[in-house]
Amino acid sequence: MELKETKYEISDSIATLTLSRPGRGNAWTGRMHTEYRWCLSQAEADSSVRVIVVTGDPKGRAFCAGADLSGLETIAAQGEYDNGIKGEIANPGYGTDPVFDATFAYHLGLRKPIIAAINGAAAGIGLVIAAFCDLRFAVPDAKFTTAHGRFNFPAEYGLSWILPKIIGMTFTNDVMLSSRIFLSQEADKMGFLNQLVEANELMSCVQEYAVNLARNVSPGSLRETKRQLYMDWHRSAASAVQDSERLLTEMSRHPDNKEGVSAWMEKRAPNWHGDS
Repeated sequence: MELKETKYEISDSIATLTLSRPGRGNAWTGRMHTEYRWCLSQAEADSSVRVIVVTGDPKGRAFCAGADLSGLETIAAQGEYDNGIKGEIANPGYGTDPVFDATFAYHLGLRKPIIAAINGAAAGIGLVIAAFCDLRFAVPDAKFTTAHGRFNFPAEYGLSWILPKIIGMTFTNDVMLSSRIFLSQEADKMGFLNQLVEANELMSCVQEYAVNLARNVSPGSLRETKRQLYMDWHRSAASAVQDSERLLTEMSRHPDNKEGVSAWMEKRAPNWHGDS
């Protein structure tokens, strides 16, 4: 696919997906959505990729400023919602479990961890994307907002489901019902962020964290732990324990179990086999 509104690159087993419409604050369009899902599908299928990072083009001075206003004007004029997507579109993360088979919820079905490097404003869909990532690092003074209230929209794309699980109902009710702007410092106090990082250190910090995951945690453990974390939201404690017991038996037979033990005992970096 020819990428016009995103960038995609791989380095040190890390796939970095950049939302890139710098003249529009990296605002979301149907074209960007199509490219975004295609890039995630590529990262998911590439055995050399262990971790995915999502960020905004720094020239756009935002992570993602939400849906492009020209698209919102079209919706208002036509009186009908249109997500802007035309034709076939990739389905990354689909097939893990039906509970994840929907727009943006597919992040939770992906087998690889996704880190949001929030280098500026995250509004509307931008906040949705950040929320559905597994980990969030942000620069100080980045502006966040759910935005939907000022356009007579409902809570968008499952934000009413995911946000309470991250920051609890008290904070969620505040930012969802008011659609107010709040800064990343406040988001950090709410528990939305894993870390606040100075702007000139954000990408190096995220890269270091991602490389640590890729090198020191086995691919199988990353995959299954992520699946357990999100599946366990939907099942009983007993089911979670039983699933973990099954996985302990299965994964102890994998070569990466032996490799992990050997590397630990020999005080060296592990050489993971992965799924191959």
